Amino acid sequence: MARTFLPEPLEQYLFDVLSPRTPVQERLRKETQALPQAGMQIGPDQGLFLGLLVRMLDARRVVEVGTFTGYSALAMAMALPPGGRVLCCDISEEFTAIARRYWKEAGVEDRIDLRLGPATETLGRLLEKEGPGSQDLAFIDADKPSYDAYYEACLRLVRPGGIIAIDNVLWSGRVADPSVTDANTSALRALNLKIRDDRRVDAVVLGIGDGLTLARRKA
Repeated sequence: MARTFLPEPLEQYLFDVLSPRTPVQERLRKETQALPQAGMQIGPDQGLFLGLLVRMLDARRVVEVGTFTGYSALAMAMALPPGGRVLCCDISEEFTAIARRYWKEAGVEDRIDLRLGPATETLGRLLEKEGPGSQDLAFIDADKPSYDAYYEACLRLVRPGGIIAIDNVLWSGRVADPSVTDANTSALRALNLKIRDDRRVDAVVLGIGDGLTLARRKA
């Protein structure tokens, strides 16, 4: 399944030649690709980009909403400095069991705090425990109708200058087709416009993967 808007040969070149990954990451990718839900996995280029964001922000506290089989969390955890952690929100014991195996194999399980349950509740508890502005980076890649709620929660959680990264914002081009009005597309379309006009952030949409928004919280 294509993971970018690039022609297939160029996408393959991007993934195989320009997106290096560890043997553990490669095995995780291959196991996930055998699943019917394989399209939910981010591309290796996105993994590299998320790791770079962690390093550029010198992030210590990262929140992920939607973990699936753990590739993105693994990429970010590998980039963390000593003492850093990624708090992962998901609802699937089945998929995150795969994630746990690879996190352990990669030696980063102690940097990842997996919380199973509704993400809005997990984010609310995190806000109560660690407080507003306590996180450096948030990555949202979960159920699309709840994106707005996740965005608002993460906007309270990230510090000024912190980043919220939001995946799938171009939705294979469906957001640009007014005849497409399903719940997922409508939610993404509405959030795209909201963030465009949101004075609380500086934002840009990148053509990486299926479209990735970066929203930087202003002071």
